Amino acid sequence: MANLSADAPLIIRGEAHTRKFPCDNASAVTIYKGHPILINQSVDTTHVVDWDDGSGEGIVAATDIFVGIAAHGKSVKTTDPESGEKSYLEVYVGPTIVGFKSTVYTLANLGDTVYMSDSSTLSDTAADNPQIGKLVDVRDGYCFVQLTAPQVCTGA
Repeated sequence: MANLSADAPLIIRGEAHTRKFPCDNASAVTIYKGHPILINQSVDTTHVVDWDDGSGEGIVAATDIFVGIAAHGKSVKTTDPESGEKSYLEVYVGPTIVGFKSTVYTLANLGDTVYMSDSSTLSDTAADNPQIGKLVDVRDGYCFVQLTAPQVCTGA
């Protein structure tokens, strides 16, 4: 697959738990609904960034923090303030169950730890990828993941 280039079709099961985090403005970026969101310790220790494999921040370190999945899209400009309500991005956090359009897993994988190998692909591979949660269901072309966020990416 490839990194997101549009909002992802997500399904939320049960109650959606969200939290707002301030965005890093070091570079202009478009964040899409469904993007994995991190505090990348080598970029900024207090502001979040979207994660795309292959970008300058594409390698997830064992000290980075996966904070959740973008609940909506947002454009960030380098001239945007890094403080105040306009700088915040709302993300789904644990224990929200998010359904991602994917055929990577089957019911035989229930309980598996789920990672993202790029911003639109679920994976069972830890290396350099953010761990996002546990697989809890597979149905109608969607894989449902119970988020374990925020969490330090120790397995990366």
